[in-house]
Amino acid sequence: MLSYRVLRVILLTGIVGAAAETTLDEAAAQSEARANVPNIRMIVPYGKGGGSDQLSRAMVKSVESVSDNRFKVMNIKKGAGLGAIPDFMKLPADGRTVIEHIDEIAAAYAVGATTVHPARDWQPLAIVQLTFSQLFINADETRFKDWPTFLAYAQENPGKVVVANVSYDGSMENITMRKLESQLGFKVRQQSFNKPKERYESVFLGRADVLFEQPGDVRSYLDKGRLKPILTFFNERPKAFANVPTHKEVGANFEPLLRFRGFFVRDGVPKRRLAYLQKLFAAAYQTKSFQAFNASKFMTIIDPFRDPKGARSLINNTIKTYTKAYEDFLAQTLNEYFNR
Repeated sequence: MLSYRVLRVILLTGIVGAAAETTLDEAAAQSEARANVPNIRMIVPYGKGGGSDQLSRAMVKSVESVSDNRFKVMNIKKGAGLGAIPDFMKLPADGRTVIEHIDEIAAAYAVGATTVHPARDWQPLAIVQLTFSQLFINADETRFKDWPTFLAYAQENPGKVVVANVSYDGSMENITMRKLESQLGFKVRQQSFNKPKERYESVFLGRADVLFEQPGDVRSYLDKGRLKPILTFFNERPKAFANVPTHKEVGANFEPLLRFRGFFVRDGVPKRRLAYLQKLFAAAYQTKSFQAFNASKFMTIIDPFRDPKGARSLINNTIKTYTKAYEDFLAQTLNEYFNR
């Protein structure tokens, strides 16, 4: 295991990440190392076993492998990812609590579901995953077997097909499905499941007909042949899913909303502590174990890493995208209401 002192030397000499200036002397460095030994809380705003939980535990393992830190992972699965935010914002801005979050926080801010701006009220440590979404069906499904047969079934049964996701009005999943419905002429019912396993297996238990998810999160089901992807929300077919059509190939014409996941602390964390955590998470991202984890989750198709500056840019652009998407979503909703 690398000590803080060794890690600091590596980071400052540019072997991992960009070189950075520091005024810490050896006594201060030793004091910082001792201060970093107690547990750091890692808040995961979703249930155990889901994509955020898998990522957070993989990152914790990598951070611990390059430092003397020890983490306590806390899953808070309520409010479609938003339930953990009030408690997090009440904790001291001391850099002893890290929260994992996803693009949903940007969407939530854009639609007014939270007042917390993730690029102003939080300080990003790093964005470490960026990926596309897909629609999946039970591999043993008999009513439809691919996108054309699913679309035909959905058009014949308006409002009866249930799409499982974890979302709310204005979320990435919700907006994407609303756009797909509007442009291709069908209607489904979206059902949010906060527990990952319950969501993933809803198509096996008759609770949903289709699953909206990211492929890496359900990799084990894909490897076992239990889930079958029928549509990819991306501008081109990823090599790993060369036989699955994209939304644009089937007639939809909108830019896909991507899922990102990253780690944050509250704004106000002391600058020295913040810089330390940012370098630490960048170093952990580069470890062989974490790179292997990301590759196993189809997270290398798009270069996912964003440093703090890049993370803020991604977040701010995502908020703009969701703001526009929400305006379109609201206009569509009102149009449907007044034309009933």
